[in-house]
Amino acid sequence: MMKLPTNYKTLLPHQRRAVREEYIRLQDGKCSHCGNPLNGEALAEIMNKHIETSLFPPNFFKWPVHLHHNHYTGLTIGAVHCHCNAVLWQFHGE
Repeated sequence: MMKLPTNYKTLLPHQRRAVREEYIRLQDGKCSHCGNPLNGEALAEIMNKHIETSLFPPNFFKWPVHLHHNHYTGLTIGAVHCHCNAVLWQFHGE
């Protein structure tokens, strides 16, 4: 058991993976944004939004599950689908 939330900015890649996996466990395998299972797609309303892919790093959509975090505080929020993460950033500034 790890203490959550944690500061995303200070985590090494293997630590981010461990934090993401802990959120997945705590969220019963569901996305903290849309509620759909993380081993499938995000809700249709998320998948149907136009994502401006040029706003994101080249491998952003390569990884299906992301660790959502607050870009100001650095604190982790939960595990989300990559498309949910893109929508949260592009449309909600998160």
